[in-house]
Amino acid sequence: MTTADLIGKIIQLVGGLAIFAAVIGVLLLLLGRAPRRGRNIWQILGFLAPAMILLTLGLIYPAIRTTLLSFTDRNGEWNGIENFVWMFTQPTILQTLLNTVLWVILVPTVSTIVGLAYAVFIDKSRGEKIYKALVFMPMAISFVGASVIWKFVYDYRAGDRDQIGLLNQIVVWFGGEPVQWLQSSPINTFLLIIVMIWIQTGFAMVVLSAAIKAIPADQLEAAELDGTNAWQRFRNVTLPGIRGSLVVVVTTITIATLKVFDIVRTMTAGNFGSSVIANEMYTQAFRANEPGRGSALALVLFVMVLPIVVYNVRVLRQQREIR
Repeated sequence: MTTADLIGKIIQLVGGLAIFAAVIGVLLLLLGRAPRRGRNIWQILGFLAPAMILLTLGLIYPAIRTTLLSFTDRNGEWNGIENFVWMFTQPTILQTLLNTVLWVILVPTVSTIVGLAYAVFIDKSRGEKIYKALVFMPMAISFVGASVIWKFVYDYRAGDRDQIGLLNQIVVWFGGEPVQWLQSSPINTFLLIIVMIWIQTGFAMVVLSAAIKAIPADQLEAAELDGTNAWQRFRNVTLPGIRGSLVVVVTTITIATLKVFDIVRTMTAGNFGSSVIANEMYTQAFRANEPGRGSALALVLFVMVLPIVVYNVRVLRQQREIR
């Protein structure tokens, strides 16, 4: 970047900040001079304006720009739906879509079930706080950090070299030959999924544990007096009582899973049939110099996330109406 380019970017940044400050100044001025009847409206607009401006610049405009780019080729020329035809006809991309579906099915399901089981079993037990901290600890690690840890677990050393990977060392102890886990498809996809489950289980456990503790004790006591066993109380009292939290946990983990990028990029870079949509979007847009294809993948990812968000909003609205 030349000095002139740098100066130009600085001028653009300063100009943008000046325009933003001017808009806020005008709004504040109007707030001071507005009649009392309309002052509340101007106050609402004044408080919302900064957020709306940032939302427009950071979300709405990029979304529109990405949608338009998805219908263009690498030269920026309009090519209709060619990018989408390419997406659903290339075997590698179809494998990527299949991998994403596997992630979305397995990660939320297993994470929620394991987190719920753990929350139920350690509820009101001795050392509950320590047990919760141990399971929640992976949430404090970045996806890249967790990927590096698990990459050591799956590490492979050829020949007679000592295995530093825990999984291959166990295989050697039982008389087997070490395996290149991360290069073996499709097992590598499931091994990457395990990393995400390891991270998200702590989140599911904490949220569901809090929901379980919020269930009125008299409901459980009444069910116990009626002669129900532990499973019946769990199925008929606990599960209905934490339904809202279950929806939040499943949808949150599902959205996070659809956007997963760090784990795949760090451990396999999407090679050996392990790529997912977010990683392929990055690869096409920034590695293969195909921004149109990358944008098309981003648009498909958005379409996959949207129904989950809509469902979550509807469930929360229904619960609010019941209350």
